[in-house]
Amino acid sequence: MIENALKKLNIAALNEMQESSVKAAKTGKDVILIAPTGSGKTLAFLLPLLSNLKAGVKGVQALVLVPSRELALQIEQVFKQMGTSFKVNCCYGGHAVRIEKNNLAHPPAVLIGTPGRIAYHLEYQNFDESFIETLVLDEFDKALEFGFENDMSYIIGSLLSLKQRILTSATKMEEIPAFVKLNSPVEVDFSKNIEAKPDLKLKKITAPAADKLDYLFRLLSKIGSKNTLVFCNHRETVDRISDLLFENGLGHDVFHGGMEQFDREKALLKFRNGSHRILITTDLAARGLDIPEVEHIVHYQLPYTEDAYIHRNGRTARMHAKGTAYAILTTEEHYKYLPDDIEEEVLSEQYKLPEASDWVTLYLAHGKKDKINKIDIVGLFLQKGTLTKEDLGLIEVKDTTSYIAVKRNKVEKLLKTLSGEKIKGKKLKLEVAS
Repeated sequence: MIENALKKLNIAALNEMQESSVKAAKTGKDVILIAPTGSGKTLAFLLPLLSNLKAGVKGVQALVLVPSRELALQIEQVFKQMGTSFKVNCCYGGHAVRIEKNNLAHPPAVLIGTPGRIAYHLEYQNFDESFIETLVLDEFDKALEFGFENDMSYIIGSLLSLKQRILTSATKMEEIPAFVKLNSPVEVDFSKNIEAKPDLKLKKITAPAADKLDYLFRLLSKIGSKNTLVFCNHRETVDRISDLLFENGLGHDVFHGGMEQFDREKALLKFRNGSHRILITTDLAARGLDIPEVEHIVHYQLPYTEDAYIHRNGRTARMHAKGTAYAILTTEEHYKYLPDDIEEEVLSEQYKLPEASDWVTLYLAHGKKDKINKIDIVGLFLQKGTLTKEDLGLIEVKDTTSYIAVKRNKVEKLLKTLSGEKIKGKKLKLEVAS
C-alpha cells in the first residue's frame, strides 16, 4: 500500500527523517517527531497512518489535528494524491458546518481538522469516535501557541479506542502536556537539521527608523521579480506595507489571521500559481503552509525569538535550492540571535519596478459541487478558448469555485471568447480574481 502511494506521489525514495519516522511507527508505540518546516513531516505521519487503516470499517479510523485550516487542506490534498481507496474529509472554522455534517454522515476513514471544529462535531455527535485508533497531532507546538489546549484535551479524552499517537513539532518541547497521554513514546529528533542551511545567505539593511518603509519598498523593487515573503510581527504592519505597495503600483498580496478564510486561501493560491510574487505576512506563513519555493525572505520586523527566526528562514533554501534572508534593522535594533558578520546590502535611491507576473488568476463560479474537475476546465479552455497547454498554469478546484492561472497576454481574448459559453450545462461565470 505504501509503495503504491509513493508511486502516485512520484516519490522514488523517502528521506532519512521519513524513513526513521515510519520505522518508529511500525513498532506500534507512540511517536514524537521533531523536524524542521519543509522536511516532509506530512508524509512521515501519513504513511504510518495509512498502514493502520483497515478496509471495511464504516467509521473514522484516524484523526489528524492541525493548528490551521490551510494546513488541514494541505494534508487532505496530499492524502488524496496518494490514490488510496480510503475516504478523507476536512473540518475547520470558516467552512460551512452543514457541508461538514453531510460529509460526516458517510464517515471518512481519515478525518483532518482544527481542534475547535473537531471538538464541535464531537460534542454534537456528528461522527462516531469509537473506531479511531490513530491520532496525529501535527505542529503540536503551534497548536498550543494558538490556544487549542482545552479543545485538544477534550478530544483526546473522548478517544477511548486509541492505539497509537503521533505528535509532530518543529521545535523540541521541554514537556509534553499530560492530557496527550503519551505512553513510552519513541522520539525521532531531526531538530538539529533546522540549522543545516548551507545555501542560505544572510544580509542586513540598516535604515533610519523613519525611513524603514521606504527602504523596504526599494528592496522589493530590486528583488521582487522572484518569489518573496515579507514577515511582520503584527497584522496592522502587514496592512500598512500593503497600502504603500498598492499606492506605488507594486503587485503583491497579504496573508494574516485577521483575514476571512476565503481571502486567505485566495492569497496563498495566487502566490502558489505565480500571479503574485510578493506575499506580506505574519508568522502564520512561517510553518505548515503549501506555498512554493521562496527565493527571498525579508524580515521587516524581526521576531522576538530565535526559533521564530529560524522557521521564517526555513521557507527558503529548501531541498538544495539557494535563498537569501534580509533583515531590515534600525541602528537601535539589536538581536542576540543574529550573527555579527552579516553582510550589509547596499540599496540605490531608486529602482525600476519589477514587471508584472506572466500569470493572472481567473475565478470560475463553479466547483466540485457542480461536478466540475480540472479536465473539464482544461478541455473548455483549450478547445473553445483556443489556448495552448503552455498558456495554462496551476488549476485549483474547490467546493463551489475554481481558480485558473492563465498567461497574462491571453486573458482579455479568452474572456471574450468564452463569454456566453456553458460548462456541464451551466452558463459560464468567469472573471479575473480580485
